[in-house]
Amino acid sequence: MLSYVLAGLALGSIYAIAAGSLVVTYVASGIFSLAFAAMAFTVARVYYALNTEAGWPIVPSAVVALLLFAPVLGMALYWVLFRHLRQRSMLVKLMATMGLSVALPPLVELIMGHLTSVTAPGLAPRPLTTWHPFGAVLNADQLVAYIGLAVVLIVGVGVLRFTDVGLKVRALVDSEALTGLSGTSPGRVSLGVWAASATLSGLAGILIAPTAGLSAEGMTVLMSAAFAAVVAARLRSLPIAVGVALAMGLVTTVIQKYLDAESPFTAAVVPSVPFAFMLVFLLYYAARGQAGDTTAGGALDRAISIQEEAPAASSPRSGLIPSAVFVVIVAALPLMLSEYWAGLAAAGIALGIALLSYTLVTGEGGMVWLCQITFAGIGAVLAAELSTYHAWPPLLAVLVAALVVVPLGVILGVLTIRLGNLYVALVTLSFGLLVSTLVFTRDRFYNFGSGQPMPRPSFALENQSFALLTLAAFLILGLVVLNLRRSTAGLAMSAVRWSENGSRTLGISVLQAKVLVAGVASFVAAVGGGFLAMNFQSSLPDSYAPFAGLVWLAVLVTLGSRSIMAALAAGLLYYLMPGLFSTYVPSEFAGIPVILFGLGAIALANHPEGAVAQNGAAIARLTARFRTRTPVTAFAKERV
Repeated sequence: MLSYVLAGLALGSIYAIAAGSLVVTYVASGIFSLAFAAMAFTVARVYYALNTEAGWPIVPSAVVALLLFAPVLGMALYWVLFRHLRQRSMLVKLMATMGLSVALPPLVELIMGHLTSVTAPGLAPRPLTTWHPFGAVLNADQLVAYIGLAVVLIVGVGVLRFTDVGLKVRALVDSEALTGLSGTSPGRVSLGVWAASATLSGLAGILIAPTAGLSAEGMTVLMSAAFAAVVAARLRSLPIAVGVALAMGLVTTVIQKYLDAESPFTAAVVPSVPFAFMLVFLLYYAARGQAGDTTAGGALDRAISIQEEAPAASSPRSGLIPSAVFVVIVAALPLMLSEYWAGLAAAGIALGIALLSYTLVTGEGGMVWLCQITFAGIGAVLAAELSTYHAWPPLLAVLVAALVVVPLGVILGVLTIRLGNLYVALVTLSFGLLVSTLVFTRDRFYNFGSGQPMPRPSFALENQSFALLTLAAFLILGLVVLNLRRSTAGLAMSAVRWSENGSRTLGISVLQAKVLVAGVASFVAAVGGGFLAMNFQSSLPDSYAPFAGLVWLAVLVTLGSRSIMAALAAGLLYYLMPGLFSTYVPSEFAGIPVILFGLGAIALANHPEGAVAQNGAAIARLTARFRTRTPVTAFAKERV
């Protein structure tokens, strides 16, 4: 038993370092960084390059990676991105940091090279030294994790409590405005906070690499586990975050003593421990009404902050002609392309259907749901089951599977109704990870990664005809979204999006509005997943990994989360751009499209409306200016 306890404390120590970094940056800046895993991967990759590839000893490699590179990385990201986000809405903060999490890992791999299934060494010498205290097993990696947490806590508490720097950081947490009035530069303090955050994320990444692997996916598992400790701490209490992180590590390893290591149940339960912790604390805080969004700073900061304005509503007719032209072009595209490119276009249109669910839940509902790809995956898996094992017609199987998914979306909407946007984002991402771990990996659905066969309708077997069928489905669902937006329910959703308290004052039910959005969005996502399965003629569970959904969302928000045509354009862009790169560009540049998608989401810091709305507004202003000048010119000619 002692061996399991020691292993659990080591794992919990790494969780605690990660959770501490997230808590400190949130309370000091008001930004919950979804890019934590990307930063951890970046610093760990630099350490691996120095220690393993270049052959440097451990100490100089760690000094350069953690004490030189990591702070510079944190300060650079603060200057480029984080300093622009403090007064932005929680939605924009999450989307921008999500874009960074999408763009940074492939950018690092483009510069430093791609690694495949690498278990990197940590900070302990190899081969690992092992001790046997009281008959238990303790290795050097575990000891280094204990020491790492102890150093972080001692140094962190010492700096925050007993130094002038710590006093300035605590002042910034209380009020940025008053900190500035006292003669201290809030920007410089924030710069230091993000430098320290990058160092802590890098330390956690290096420590977890020997067990989770040196990959963005492995670091993401670390980040998602740290979420539970952060939620337990209500985003603010560092001692609670550290304590819960250690408890999670203990539970994760100790339960393995009583479970069969070869059992599929064990493989499902062990990764689910952090999510169980998160669920318990979320339900507790939601019941007490303590799970709303909290803002950084004090009353003065909130009073003088710049409130974001709602984007101006465009005339229904103003975008009709461009949308019609775009649809005609998309319809003609598969007919003019080869079978391969027509297949990619069909996949892009199918993804456009799934992205319409983000248009509803994020664009219309203003909710940060990060599990729409999971609903799409459930729709794909269920449709394949009905079609393969029960011989249902493919289109009917897709429709029924989507209807089955609706109650899941409604239940999730009800459970998260009292949560703030940040908590909703964490809950939905965790829900997606849980479904991916417990459901998609089951042998019946996974089938060695190939999924279950999913046929196309007999009248749309060719890529060209299937692309047109998928476009017809997109247009039907697009009209549903458009009519919902213009209906009374849509107006109620819009009111809830901009002010829940004001909506309640007007007698609008916030619960009904959000549940309606959740139900329709989950249905649309499942239909999109079904059409994706028909396009690839297999359910392919690996295609619906939750963090692939972040890339989906990054592409959409780059173009505009409220535009129906942006969803179609984003879907096409997601598949056609990588196809172009893989066909005409050397393989080492294959990650550039994902980098561009992430950078586009980062641009939300300055242009929250997205590229389509931004350019459309510019064109509308230009057209209005031309129309106002034309009568004057004509009148002048008549006078002459």
